[in-house]
Amino acid sequence: MDVVANIDVDGRVTPLSIRWRDGRTFEIDRVHEAIRRASTRVGGTGIRYLVTVHGRDKYLFFEDPRWFVEEVVPENEGSAPLAGGARKR
Repeated sequence: MDVVANIDVDGRVTPLSIRWRDGRTFEIDRVHEAIRRASTRVGGTGIRYLVTVHGRDKYLFFEDPRWFVEEVVPENEGSAPLAGGARKR
């Protein structure tokens, strides 16, 4: 997925918007926290951002150089989901 982010003079990365694979773009209303964590559903370790998008809290992960969110996807959507019904996007 594509993420537009601001990088300040100290190197802090703040995500501003997310562009989904179907081309839809969602502005991030607020970033609540940014901490080093592992994704419990799809594995990997990086920076986990707790963000609000359209009034809903979501976890957004940055594993340099990739961004992804944990998403629950119906099993009939083509490919098999990863553990817990989540996929990296």
